Amino acid sequence: MKKLILFAFIICSSAMAFGQSNMACCSKQSATKQFAMLANDKRFVMSHPQPKTIHFQSSIGKAITYSTPDGKTADAYEFKAKTPTNNYILVVHEFFGLNDFVKKESEEIYNDLGNVNIIDLDLYDGKVTADRTEAAKLMQEVKDDRAIAIIKGAIAYVGPKAHIATLGWCFGGGWSLQASLLAGNQAVACVMFYGMPEQDVNKLRTLHTDVLGNFGNQDAWINPKVVAKFAADMKTAGKKLYLHQYDAGHGFANPSSPSANSAAAADAYKNTIIFYKARLK
Repeated sequence: MKKLILFAFIICSSAMAFGQSNMACCSKQSATKQFAMLANDKRFVMSHPQPKTIHFQSSIGKAITYSTPDGKTADAYEFKAKTPTNNYILVVHEFFGLNDFVKKESEEIYNDLGNVNIIDLDLYDGKVTADRTEAAKLMQEVKDDRAIAIIKGAIAYVGPKAHIATLGWCFGGGWSLQASLLAGNQAVACVMFYGMPEQDVNKLRTLHTDVLGNFGNQDAWINPKVVAKFAADMKTAGKKLYLHQYDAGHGFANPSSPSANSAAAADAYKNTIIFYKARLK
């Protein structure tokens, strides 16, 4: 029996490692866990080289701590609007953790929107790395219950009157969608970059916002077949998906990625700002 269980796990992991959308094998795994399993795929890990060193020091952002419903606290990085507003974007980092790349990107969005608070969440609980093997380990160590508590704590921190948008890349792309689901009727916009979509149509039916999805057609993992299923599931759930697919690979919006594509990244960023401006008024 143990051999059969191990064999089934290997088959399931292999299907994801080759970017297949044969999710039936892994149907009992959450979407976030399915993405975390990619840490077992050497090709996926090797596709994330050491990030370029970015020394980013913000004059407007600051580190914050807030309470989480599991009795702990969470760390985050906040950009506070110059004029008080109930508009918030909750940002979830990618593979390497809450690093300077994420903070720099958040400040750029903050400056381009002008009427928003941005909070960079830390689902790695203070751990950040430039080593891809360590990053894969950190990604696998994230427990859904703890990540959900961190997101719920952020939602409580911004308050019941907040209009909540979300954003994330890679690991954070899937969690951006989960954060919008958790935000309930406070959710006003969700942007995800090449993250694992939610595959439970009943959960998608509870979504209160449109979704902007940015994906690469050369992505070996969140591939066009996975994206097509997401589009079909969103349609079945009666939700609006604004889909942008580029001739690019996984990580195309990260300048440190071997799949970095400046044209695709610029277009995705432009569409993200337009999407937010229409919903964060």
